[in-house]
Amino acid sequence: MENFSENLILVVDDSLVNSKMLHEVLENVGFEVILAGNGEEALQQLQNYKPDIILLDVMMPKMDGFKTCSRIKSTAAIQDIPIIFMTSLTEPEERIRGLNLGAVDFITKPFQPAEILARVNIHLQLRGLTKNLEQQVDERTAKWSEALNKLQASQMQLVQSEKMSALGQLVAGIGHEINNPLNFISGNLNYISDQVEGLLRIVRLYQNVLPNPGEEITAELEEIDLDYVERDLPKMIQSMREGTKRMTEISTSLRIFSRSDNLEKQAIDLHESIESTLLILGHRLKPTDTRSAIEVIKHYGDLPLVPCFPGLINQVFMNLLANAIDAIDEANEPINDDSQSEDRFESYFDNYSENHSQSRSERHSDRPYQIMIYSEFAEAQNEVTIWIQDSGKGVPSELLQKIFEPLFTTKPIGKGTGLGLSMSYQIVVEKHCGTLTCNSTPGYGTEFAVTLPLKT
Repeated sequence: MENFSENLILVVDDSLVNSKMLHEVLENVGFEVILAGNGEEALQQLQNYKPDIILLDVMMPKMDGFKTCSRIKSTAAIQDIPIIFMTSLTEPEERIRGLNLGAVDFITKPFQPAEILARVNIHLQLRGLTKNLEQQVDERTAKWSEALNKLQASQMQLVQSEKMSALGQLVAGIGHEINNPLNFISGNLNYISDQVEGLLRIVRLYQNVLPNPGEEITAELEEIDLDYVERDLPKMIQSMREGTKRMTEISTSLRIFSRSDNLEKQAIDLHESIESTLLILGHRLKPTDTRSAIEVIKHYGDLPLVPCFPGLINQVFMNLLANAIDAIDEANEPINDDSQSEDRFESYFDNYSENHSQSRSERHSDRPYQIMIYSEFAEAQNEVTIWIQDSGKGVPSELLQKIFEPLFTTKPIGKGTGLGLSMSYQIVVEKHCGTLTCNSTPGYGTEFAVTLPLKT
């Protein structure tokens, strides 16, 4: 006889004789059996046990089998347990009623041990097959769902990469087109400044030689206010110089940021990449209606040139810095109490690595809106690390473990695709054999660390 030691059976019968006989028949072949004398006792037993099958008498005091069956089937935690009615009733209506309530079978009294075992055995096998099928369906569904999510994420990453590539080409083209006329303007400003100074000297000489030039010239000099022009024109030229210098910096940053990747890595200055990214994001650092300007605090170490794919690394810095600004924008309630701000950053920086050698007084000010960037070369490990910290609201621990998953985002709909961090992780880990980690404490901010090896 097959051993059923792993199966638990609940026998519900008000007859001690029947319960004893069923107990012996089932235990003799290895079943584990628990007993209940009526429907109420059965429901109490089901609070502590979940049997694999229930043998339920129909005619019982207090609560009959039909009502007990109805109560079981209306309870989500136990409604899937197969119920076999035990009855001496032979009317078809009663059997139909039992089946409609959710029973799977009937055993007719007086009992025949062979029939009991046969029916219990077949329904346990059916239950096992059902569970196995449900498990297979769940596993298959989970696999297909995971595959679909990966496919969707890959498609979106491909689209995003194509957009970045197209944007890089566009930006590079714009930078090149701006650079030519910009060089022309910048180069001519010195010439114009010299010529203007020469013309003003000639005018002054004429004034000395001809102190009374006549009414017409005198009126014209008063109209143009020559003294004001002489004072203001050099200032205007200097402003134009500063403007062209700023435009040159922006043009250079655009070209640096949009550098296309070769099949081989290039040794680049990571600080230059960060600075170009900050320049591009400069407009987002300015004050808004809900916060003051974001202060960027930089503590750069002495880094060697790092072999990497420049365009991809620039994209990582763009994602991390843009996320830092987003995090600060979300924390749009200004902190007015300076002491609270001091305590806030004091506690935050206590958790950071001793590798950041600057003192706390150097690492923050009383201003609550800050992005802090640190860089360090670990000669022993032959790697460089860039830390980017923000003073935003931080990320809850239950979300932190999902932060690099494709399509996962904490931003409102329409403000984030959930691809920035997952793509950054892929770029750093898969393309550069580095690491990208995130530490965050709600209320204190978030820190991302990018570590890149010098040799791969």
